[in-house]
Amino acid sequence: MLETGDLAPDFTLPRDGGGTVSLADHAGKPVVLYFYPKDDTPGCTTEALDFTRLAPDFAAAGATVIGLSKDTVAAHDKFCRKHGLGIVLASDAEGDTCERYGVWVEKNMYGRTYMGIERSTLLIGPDGRIARIWPKVKVKGHAEQVLAALQAL
Repeated sequence: MLETGDLAPDFTLPRDGGGTVSLADHAGKPVVLYFYPKDDTPGCTTEALDFTRLAPDFAAAGATVIGLSKDTVAAHDKFCRKHGLGIVLASDAEGDTCERYGVWVEKNMYGRTYMGIERSTLLIGPDGRIARIWPKVKVKGHAEQVLAALQAL
């Protein structure tokens, strides 16, 4: 697992609306990179809506918000249209970026063990280093916590 102070691994992934998004595209600026399990599920929808609601505040602080899951670009596009999302959603269908960030983990629900994305957020500073990590995120109030940490950078 990555730690605060580590250099954030670069990635280039397909994104909603077409094209790609790369961490290197945002060099010199802070990035909020949040990993979530699945488009259009209750917790993931709430989290995406919260980040969208606060997107102008993140932009005012100079940051880009990127949500990342293993869903396809088509699923991301549908998710964005359905909920009017205003943040970048990256598709890590192969799971390489999730692996490098240490968020592809064994999970356990109702006695069943399976692999999945651990809901996590990283605040990456303008220097490309991880300024803060939120593992095992609880959605309620999380986007506000991340914004406060960004503003304190």
